[in-house]
Amino acid sequence: MLSRNIRKVVKYSFYSGVTIGGTVVAFKYRDGDYDSLAVVRLSRAAITAVNIGRTYQSMLYSREWDKASKEYIQAKSDAHTIGAAKLLELCKANKGVYIKVGQHVGALDYLLPNEYVQTMRVLHKDAPRNSVEELYEVIREDLKKDPEDLFEEFDPEPLGTASLAQVHKAKLKDGSEVAVKVQHHFVRKNTKIDLQWMEFIINVMSKVFPDFQMQWLVDETKKNITKELDFLQEGRNAEKVSELFKNYTWLKVPKIYWEYSTERVLVMEYVTGGQVNDVKYLEKHNISKPDLCTKLGDLYSHMIFVTGFVHSDPHPGNILVHKDPQDKEVSVYLLDHGLYAQLSDKFRYHYSKLWLSIIARDRDKIRIHAEHLGIEKELYGLFACMVTGRPWDAIMKGIDKSGPSSDEVCHKSQ
Repeated sequence: MLSRNIRKVVKYSFYSGVTIGGTVVAFKYRDGDYDSLAVVRLSRAAITAVNIGRTYQSMLYSREWDKASKEYIQAKSDAHTIGAAKLLELCKANKGVYIKVGQHVGALDYLLPNEYVQTMRVLHKDAPRNSVEELYEVIREDLKKDPEDLFEEFDPEPLGTASLAQVHKAKLKDGSEVAVKVQHHFVRKNTKIDLQWMEFIINVMSKVFPDFQMQWLVDETKKNITKELDFLQEGRNAEKVSELFKNYTWLKVPKIYWEYSTERVLVMEYVTGGQVNDVKYLEKHNISKPDLCTKLGDLYSHMIFVTGFVHSDPHPGNILVHKDPQDKEVSVYLLDHGLYAQLSDKFRYHYSKLWLSIIARDRDKIRIHAEHLGIEKELYGLFACMVTGRPWDAIMKGIDKSGPSSDEVCHKSQ
């Protein structure tokens, strides 16, 4: 049955790719930004679906296997590796939403084949970048002024690049040092069609992995992408979280310069520090790791269980730590406020009970509270692994009684 499904997917994808690819030829010798042409992007997606489907068909589903054999396990791993490489190539070529979804895949430890997770993880630190002139074009369109009239200095080297935007250090005319976040020029116009075809790719992958449906990944991206594309909303989120945590004197949120900000351009206070996972930086500046962990645990516990307003992209690049050379106070800077979740009281109640059940190793209560959170009965164990970042056997042994095993440490370090 699975082999028949794969053949159908390959056949459907093949004809889609040929049809779209033929249209691409008509555009081949025209001037313009080929990467922004919907037909080019759709062609890449369709052809990638064809190639991934063919990979699994030829390497796994063209013969009968003993699925417990070493040969099958190796063949499956090889197919995953090749498929992941093709998907990564597509994400890098189409950029934008593809990078965003690829980054999500790279964070799904224990949920997707490790070959996909490790391959896609490179997108967290190696997102494609735009030229300064492309950024200037967005600034001119939105602020109706030349960048030279707005900034005394503008560093052409980005501080960081992401799926939807990149950030540069600059200096305003009054001498204030700022970080300027500029949306990639192609993102807004490509988002709708990209999501439609990313959904197509996900459907193909769901045929390959029938035990794991990934439609939710596209659904979540659809729900959140509009919020992330509105930088004015990001600024409002920053000010809201600053107010909610005003009693946390060690937590800093960069000031927003509203007069220079639009839906695609966000100008904020420039801050310095080391990434929260940069052990060498912490040791060099004599910053206590246990104290820092306590601060972060307190911050996120308060977000989840008290305010219900939760920063939804807490990767290390968005959390900087800085030690004042004068008073030796350690500050944590929270960056990138584009996406927040507002949790209901009901959700927070059952989520807190879920954690207490996990700590108590109470399998029945884990299942009950997972169901209240919308998790299907048979998936409660997988959900517990997701929220703890630990395998099920570690949960049953007691996550409060033992640290990660050597296998877990090896898996996380890859």
